[in-house]
Amino acid sequence: MRSLHGNTHGLKPNQLRRIEKLYQRRIQPHQIVTPEFARQLSELSHETRRQIGVLIDRKGYVEYVIVGDARGIELPDFKRVRVATDRFRGLRCVHTHLRGEDLTRDDLTDLALLRLDLMAAIDVDQESGLPGMVRAAHILPGVTPDQNGPGNHFSFLEPAMASQLNVDFLTLIEALEAELSRNRRTVKRIANADAAILINVTTGPVSVAEDSLAELRELTQSAGLSVLDEIIQRRPAIDPRTVLGKGKLEELLIRAMQLGADAIIFDRELQAAQVRSISEATDLKVIDRSQLILDIFAQRAQSREGKIQVELAQLKYILPRLVMGQDSAFSRLAGGIGGRGPGETKLETDRRRVRDRINRLEKELAAQRGHRAQRRKERLRQQVPVVSIVGYTNAGKSTLLNILTSSHVLAESRMFATLDPTTRRLRLPREREVIINDTVGFIRDLPPDLLAAFRSTIEEIAGSSLLIHLVDASNPRWRQQISSVDRTLAELDLNTIPRLLVFNKADRIDAEELNAMQRESALQDGVESLAISALNAKTLPPLLERIEAATNQVRSSELFEEFPVGSR
Repeated sequence: MRSLHGNTHGLKPNQLRRIEKLYQRRIQPHQIVTPEFARQLSELSHETRRQIGVLIDRKGYVEYVIVGDARGIELPDFKRVRVATDRFRGLRCVHTHLRGEDLTRDDLTDLALLRLDLMAAIDVDQESGLPGMVRAAHILPGVTPDQNGPGNHFSFLEPAMASQLNVDFLTLIEALEAELSRNRRTVKRIANADAAILINVTTGPVSVAEDSLAELRELTQSAGLSVLDEIIQRRPAIDPRTVLGKGKLEELLIRAMQLGADAIIFDRELQAAQVRSISEATDLKVIDRSQLILDIFAQRAQSREGKIQVELAQLKYILPRLVMGQDSAFSRLAGGIGGRGPGETKLETDRRRVRDRINRLEKELAAQRGHRAQRRKERLRQQVPVVSIVGYTNAGKSTLLNILTSSHVLAESRMFATLDPTTRRLRLPREREVIINDTVGFIRDLPPDLLAAFRSTIEEIAGSSLLIHLVDASNPRWRQQISSVDRTLAELDLNTIPRLLVFNKADRIDAEELNAMQRESALQDGVESLAISALNAKTLPPLLERIEAATNQVRSSELFEEFPVGSR
């Protein structure tokens, strides 16, 4: 005999035996519940003054019996039982209500979070104990994008006595799953890639969350995923367990099922426990912002040094999140987005291996750092000034390098198209040569492990005579992007190097608006700026003149230090 679920304390032995006999009953598969079974449940519930529920499989067999209290029942934990993305769980819940109430919020939450086939509640007559109306609901397999109210996630059957339920249960469920499957195939055909839902949970202004989510959308698309939907929730405080509130988590699960999502991506860094809790509730890949950026870097790294840097950052990110068993924060990352790189390992033995691997990579990176330092010393001996192009990702740095030096460095309109730094020689108008660096793009809240791993690469900027801070003038978030780059430069102790602010993509905005942007930046930062289009060589002479003037000034000051006045 299977054990009962719930609290059976206080039940009489004969009541327990009658409840356990529910396992021996079988419902006709095409019926939600038979009148006889409804009466048996109702009488037991009336006698014990508790809600009693059963979970029935599609063959009509009772799989679970749950004893609750007068207010509700608590369903078993199914977190270890996976469900196909285009199917329900294969179990319907039928339970009693002692107060004649409609399906409760908890009933609908269980229906959604556990992906049950159907949720049904039988009214119990308080005097006779006979069954009354049966109220039932199922999840809708799809809704139009503008129908976001909670009521639109469920379909409620017309309340009826058990003997008058004229619904062919199996036909209904097969039709619902067929539509779920069609939705998923349609998404795959249109997107031709894994698809994700983006989520921002904020305690601040919604406008800031919208800007942040827009950037997350760009990151997601750069990673090769399509975006199916975006959800913003403003809360007084972040839920420490699931980030989202319970109601919003329910909405997310239904939306993911309806749209055929493969992953949900949070616009923040998640703790391991939060990833586990959300994964248990959704059965989807759960990816945070840091992991998404790491994945993009893993796709783009080409050089040996770049690959070492990415793997090192990934291992440092994963190490504190390695936990035992199926509840692992990475148990659902079976390759693809969020699963590139080292992935999950087997706890203690592999934790030690991860630490050993980190140590080896750090030694390799230190050796690479030494080689870079040697090359910088050689350039200093040759007295060739260095100019570095820095800026937010996708600001057009590689495009500018190409047009200045007639190079063919990969330049794409996507985030982090350039990961490995590129160095070229640039001949200025007065026949003087400088070395120009194209660097990895910065981004808001760059994962600390990634910043630490790429420190040796970013150190290329340290020996620069001038920084060209390139800004995408057409991006509505240009102010925040300037601040992010300034903040990162300060963190790297590079904010003392002379800097020239250059607004790129000037051809994409109105001249009056561009002038206002330049005036605003001059007032706020006290830094003069230029406006160019990296696709139009005619806009570049003022930039070249400023580079030449700045490098001449730096060289003069260096010569003055080497040969001070009065020396012989």
